[in-house]
Amino acid sequence: MDATVAILGAGVMGETLLSGLIRAGRPVGSLLVGEKRSERAAELQERYGVDVVSNREAARRADTLVLVVKPQDMADLLDEVAGELRAEQLVVSLAAGITTEFIEARLPDGVAVVRVMPNTPALVDEGMAAISRGSHCDEAHLVEAESLLAATGRVLRVPERQQDAVTAISGSGPAYLFFVVEAMIEAGVHLGLPRTTATELVVQTVVGSAKLLRETGEHPTVLREQVTSPGGTTAAAVRQLEDHKVRAAFLTAMEAARDRSRALADGTA
Repeated sequence: MDATVAILGAGVMGETLLSGLIRAGRPVGSLLVGEKRSERAAELQERYGVDVVSNREAARRADTLVLVVKPQDMADLLDEVAGELRAEQLVVSLAAGITTEFIEARLPDGVAVVRVMPNTPALVDEGMAAISRGSHCDEAHLVEAESLLAATGRVLRVPERQQDAVTAISGSGPAYLFFVVEAMIEAGVHLGLPRTTATELVVQTVVGSAKLLRETGEHPTVLREQVTSPGGTTAAAVRQLEDHKVRAAFLTAMEAARDRSRALADGTA
């Protein structure tokens, strides 16, 4: 019999995980959703046939709870459900910057906690989720968390001390790439291309380049050099990127994202 999984927080990422689990073959009868808004509850029930209940009832009935709320809402949610939890349950948190220590301090002793940093490509089953164990978490708990997140992409185990860096790289990473895509499309329009043409050229170039990286296993420097002929067009463009310190700007940006993740964890955000 499948363990019962409750997803508390039915926003974009919560629904993404719900739909991914159903597509992956998890029985709808083994899934619960905690949602307070009646209109949203009705929408999810109609779309997926899933049982939508209060957060407290979900906590009481589930074997595994997946908390998909904003970091600033986590303390209130934990206070709400703590009285319903048992030591043998697993809590999986997808809230940025929230540590396992923060969660464990607000739950009954012995509840296993796994911290996850997902990203939005999970919407198309190409997510990258990094998971870290809490102090009461064993191998079986990690495997269960991996099986849940694998429904929407790839999963990687990391020590929790690395989660702020993970947040800066893969958690926020899609936004950096969308920013680059946006800039390249605007450049195409500036160079005289219709916007639809520029968009198709850029999007397929990004998709193809990512696939080339994954399937060849080559270092990105090697792949870049294969495109960059001496004295050619690419070399001229890369020279401008280096002159404008784009590489340094990315480093500075990711340091800022890491620092923000730390501030969320410290409660100083």
